[in-house]
Amino acid sequence: MRKLLPLIGTSHGGGRSALTCRYRCGDACFHEVPNTSDNEYVGDVIARAYSRRAMLRSAAVVTVATAAGTALTLSGNGSSATADPTAPAQRAGGAGVNTEGARGLRFKPVAPNTADQVSVPQGYEQNVVIRWGEPIVKGAPGFNPDKQTAAAQAGQFGYNNDFLSLLPLGGDYERRQLLVANHEYTDENLMFKGYDPANPTREQVEIAWAAHGLSVVVVQEDHRSGKLTAVNRHRLNRRLTATSEFRLTGPAAGSDLVKTSVDATGTKALGTLNNCAGGTTPWGTTLHGEENFNQYFGNAGLVTDPTRSARLKRYGVTSGATERKWERFDKRFDVAQEPNESHRFGWVVELDPYDPDSTPRKRTALGRFKHEAAQPRLTEDGRPVVYMGDDERFDYFYKFVSSKQMKRGDSRAAKEHNLTLLDEGTLYVAKLTGDSPAAEFDGSGKLASDGEFDGSGAWIKILTSSPSGNVSHVEGMTAEEVSVFTRLAGDKVGATKMDRPEDVEPSPRTGRVYIALTNNTDRGKPGKEGATEANPRNLNKHGQILELAENFDDPAGDGFAWRLFLVAGDPNDPSTYFAGFPKDKVSPISCPDNVAFDPHGNLWISTDGNQLGSHDGLFGVATAGECRGELKQFLTVPRGAETCGPIIQDKRVLVAVQHPGEIDGASVEKPQSVWPDGPGKIVRPSVVSVWRKDGKNIGV
Repeated sequence: MRKLLPLIGTSHGGGRSALTCRYRCGDACFHEVPNTSDNEYVGDVIARAYSRRAMLRSAAVVTVATAAGTALTLSGNGSSATADPTAPAQRAGGAGVNTEGARGLRFKPVAPNTADQVSVPQGYEQNVVIRWGEPIVKGAPGFNPDKQTAAAQAGQFGYNNDFLSLLPLGGDYERRQLLVANHEYTDENLMFKGYDPANPTREQVEIAWAAHGLSVVVVQEDHRSGKLTAVNRHRLNRRLTATSEFRLTGPAAGSDLVKTSVDATGTKALGTLNNCAGGTTPWGTTLHGEENFNQYFGNAGLVTDPTRSARLKRYGVTSGATERKWERFDKRFDVAQEPNESHRFGWVVELDPYDPDSTPRKRTALGRFKHEAAQPRLTEDGRPVVYMGDDERFDYFYKFVSSKQMKRGDSRAAKEHNLTLLDEGTLYVAKLTGDSPAAEFDGSGKLASDGEFDGSGAWIKILTSSPSGNVSHVEGMTAEEVSVFTRLAGDKVGATKMDRPEDVEPSPRTGRVYIALTNNTDRGKPGKEGATEANPRNLNKHGQILELAENFDDPAGDGFAWRLFLVAGDPNDPSTYFAGFPKDKVSPISCPDNVAFDPHGNLWISTDGNQLGSHDGLFGVATAGECRGELKQFLTVPRGAETCGPIIQDKRVLVAVQHPGEIDGASVEKPQSVWPDGPGKIVRPSVVSVWRKDGKNIGV
């Protein structure tokens, strides 16, 4: 077995269109980087850390196999459009990979392509499980793109599905599961005919509010295939929107920092926005990360108080009018009129999908930033540890360690107890150190002389939350301030700036944690930090994946080893790295975003903003054994789309196809994609299920 290594991880934000940048994140990559602290980058301390080599080695050889039951076991976590087997790969390695290899990855990889379809391997079929606008709640009408209303959308599947979770249904629900989906953002240009971005109507704005949020819907499996279909209007089905009631819990709840003119208690928030990736807990709830929430709040330039202004700037709140102009229709989106409303977003949301009457909670003990995801594992004594990334150039990676043990079983008492697990514990931010001389990293991506990109790290304590009192571990900040302004706390304690840490997943087999660092095209620009061991390429447009192992496999500990597992891009590019696997036998990959594990321990990666000239897709890669680093493309998505929310079960793969047709110049009248329903139909984000025609398990 190879020794353990540590990992870290244009046009518009990678290969994104300008339209995607406008509506997805408010052109975040075209604004000044919010983090202006002088914290060290990984490479700044490498030269002083050379003597740490021995310490890294000792951490690296610790066995990370987790005892059964102590690590989170992820739940699973039309006609077939099969990739043309004669189509040449657009990059080396795309179609010539051996169909054998790691168990779970034994399929002929899909060649990179630009087809306006979901392309899957030979021998596989697919169907659309559910589309934007399909009715899921009792009383909701069928979808009519020409007669949309906010009331209708509030009962229909939301727009731009992202994170997905499939949860089991027992009892009488044979072959049924509960599908939970995030709805990250809306693209009004592709939703409404004749949309005028400068002058949206109240009706359009209210429909967009209703299209944000979360969906819960029961899905039925066809017993003769892997096809899944939505069970419309089931009693467990639910929609949560930008105006639904949410509850603030933890150290910020009730603080003056989150009180508003309509909520003097500081505990009742309306809505959830920009939910990106998420997580599934061992106690049967789902977690949802509020990411680019800042783009919905405008007029920060009118704020004159210097402290408030600096805080808004650190979170990237718009200085003038917002893209969607929501502040025209509700003053809560105007920070000059409602200064604390934006503080009620940027949290991890916890939802009990089995209880359609429950109020979801925003967990302020986990900190406020651009949460891409939140995925837990358990310590040996049963306490949840949640790993989280802040999706911004040069921002930080965090973990939260609960002080309470999970109770097993489905009794009412156990459920009520487990719904308090994420309110009490300690929040940490990561500081990384490399183990090779800084002079070895010239921005070309050349591998370090010791044969790997690796190092060690420390978890820095910043906040402890408990019923007896919340404690700040950051000088000059109260506990409530650390919770609400977590980025500023990370600045103060010297956390390591990273390249857009997005989805994070701990392996249910080994306990190693994998972090997708999508890209950072600012690295190495004038006035910006250059290459480091963890970020070995300047103008990094393809991204990387970092692998982290907690010291002694203790997720509650304060130290870890790290290494780069993948350095993405065209395998012909010498700067790429696939965990040492032969690069002529892998698929090209660019801009890793969401990650998930299959039942065999392979890591599956979805991409966002592919910079290799082909469409985004889903890839599987072996993480252990002689095939470690063997990466194969499983599917591609249509024109303008992003691959999100992958779930890999024994017999099924699910993906969320987000923003199809979101290409510059696209509109309802001038669509740039005809997926999923063909010419003459409106383009609709949808969830897709893929299975083997012969009914056997995926990739075996």
